[in-house]
Amino acid sequence: MNSTKKVCILTGAGGRLGTRFCQRHADKYEIVAVYRRRAPQVPSQLQSLVDPLDPTAELAENRHPVYALRADLSDERDLARIVEVTLARFNRIDVLINAAVHSIWSPMVDSDQLLASLQTQFNINVCAPLRLAVLIARQFWRDRAPENAQMNRNIINVSSIAGVRIYSGSGQSAYSASKAALNFLTWHMAEEFRAFGVRVNATAPDAFPRLISTDSVVDSLVRLEAGVLSGKVLVLNKDGVRMLSAP
Repeated sequence: MNSTKKVCILTGAGGRLGTRFCQRHADKYEIVAVYRRRAPQVPSQLQSLVDPLDPTAELAENRHPVYALRADLSDERDLARIVEVTLARFNRIDVLINAAVHSIWSPMVDSDQLLASLQTQFNINVCAPLRLAVLIARQFWRDRAPENAQMNRNIINVSSIAGVRIYSGSGQSAYSASKAALNFLTWHMAEEFRAFGVRVNATAPDAFPRLISTDSVVDSLVRLEAGVLSGKVLVLNKDGVRMLSAP
């Protein structure tokens, strides 16, 4: 498929943030919407919107379908399949948004739930973003530095404000630690991926939509994607926005 739109792999597409990104920006990007169980509720090759009063009518909402792709991010074979399918369909990858998340909040000592979830939280929140980025780099980006810079290719990791501060009594220890690790991973990735012209940043929002709007988080993704920054963590909360650089 030939398209002038940038090709974006979006993990966590079935969640609140991923679905909203697809709803608002499928006209700007060719989105490979990666989901685990629930496909994003947007037009795709799997589904389209229908006017119940005129089922044959062509709806404007169906003009920019995403390409929905079911995958288990904890399975390295599925990570490879995401990259292979995207390149086979679109011939390139311009943006990776790592929005998938696994979160279990529980006390350390008074429950076994936290320890049981520890490996999965780090696998999905930290390991999968790195593995997927490295696969893309090895199969497509590594030998295309001038093209990458020209296309402004980049990675955005969706972190959390829990990765930069502690919320006492919340049971967020493992989740918070995984997001802190993702922040540091972002800074290291920015340093290494710079060698072939790919930027890497993260957005770290407060709880959404409870404390900040989902749309504001989507806006931060688009702002980072279209900008020139690299090696930054964009912290979003009710007091505004601040930028964190590597310590």
